[in-house]
Amino acid sequence: MNKVFSDFLAWTCEHEWGCNEGHDLTLSDGTKLSVWDSGVLEVAPVNPGYKDIVLSCAVHGNETAPIEICRDIINDIINEKQRVTHRTLFLIANPASINKGERFVEENMNRLFSGAHSQGDTHNKERERAAKIERYVERFYQSAPEGQRERFHYDLHTAIRDSKREKFAVYPFTHGAPYSRRQLQFLLACGVDTVLLNQAPTTTFSYFSARQFNACAFTVELGKVRPFGENDRTQFAAAETSFRKLIGEAELEFGPFEPEQHYVFKEAQTINRTQPDFELNFADDVANFTSFNKGALLARDGGQARYAQHNEEHIIFPNAKVALGHRALLTVVRVPTDSLDLV
Repeated sequence: MNKVFSDFLAWTCEHEWGCNEGHDLTLSDGTKLSVWDSGVLEVAPVNPGYKDIVLSCAVHGNETAPIEICRDIINDIINEKQRVTHRTLFLIANPASINKGERFVEENMNRLFSGAHSQGDTHNKERERAAKIERYVERFYQSAPEGQRERFHYDLHTAIRDSKREKFAVYPFTHGAPYSRRQLQFLLACGVDTVLLNQAPTTTFSYFSARQFNACAFTVELGKVRPFGENDRTQFAAAETSFRKLIGEAELEFGPFEPEQHYVFKEAQTINRTQPDFELNFADDVANFTSFNKGALLARDGGQARYAQHNEEHIIFPNAKVALGHRALLTVVRVPTDSLDLV
């Protein structure tokens, strides 16, 4: 059984999409590790703290740095080198796409949450897996001990292309609720000083947890996609250290909140690909957070031209090859941090 756990990532990929739950391991301090499915591991201390934490990776299987981080944390937990104070659920979301070394097998999983997996053609592996993952998150949060508790979910990614702001997080739409000052401080401790504020509901994994379970949830972009073994782990050290402290320490301490340390952007426009004849009006190697001024041509969607609507309008996640109806480009503009409704 220890061999199964020590080779958790390889075992997950071997099984790809499903296994029988019931693989359990109890550590010397009584902490229980339970495998619920391929890539789904609950870590439950005997007397857990007040936080229920989900750490997910590999929604896109070629984003390897977050997988390596989660793998190493899991292995250190198994070998009793990493303390766990709070209930934690590790989710390696898309093992089959890890095996292929591709972003996905059939469909972008990060467009399939909040029930989107059940709309349209439902017969592919990503849709089936997204539906299961939703149930695992629900099971985890709803099985927490009674009492006042806080829920967290960090969905870890790396971006397809270079970025002028290498590490950034997406803050899901809050439906009017204030933003968390403390979460901005935690992200900064992770080396993430840039945050994008979604302005509408989405079908991403982090929005699902935020909306359905009132979790403090984020999509966290830690750098650029690279093959296994080619990541400079020193570039991710702050994030890994912070996640280890999050699950291992009763409480995290931060210094005074300083708004000028945070770079906050809000959506300006979302450009979807609606026509087969779609093209972006800039080169494939143009980095995320490159800015354009008002009136600059950004894309052509069939016969429709799409222009920047603001000066200093920054591009994020450009991808002309997305499926029809999906987002091909997000643009954002900076807003003052101290203008936010913060609690």
